[in-house]
Amino acid sequence: MLFLVLLFGGKIMELKRQYIVDEANQKVAVQLDIATFEKIENVLENYALVQFIKDDESDVMSIEDAKKYYATLVKV
Repeated sequence: MLFLVLLFGGKIMELKRQYIVDEANQKVAVQLDIATFEKIENVLENYALVQFIKDDESDVMSIEDAKKYYATLVKV
């Protein structure tokens, strides 16, 4: 079993991987345990969210404007 170390957001994660090989011993796929897959999935989701936030060009409200807007919302 090989190990890949991923550094993201100041955290080091150990990612375990196993290769699937064909008859010619050529790598054709990678097998991950579920914990490793979930780590990778989490990192990708977080990265995508950060990129989305960075690219967001919507207007930013001041605290006062946000409080005024919140006060106009209908309470359920």
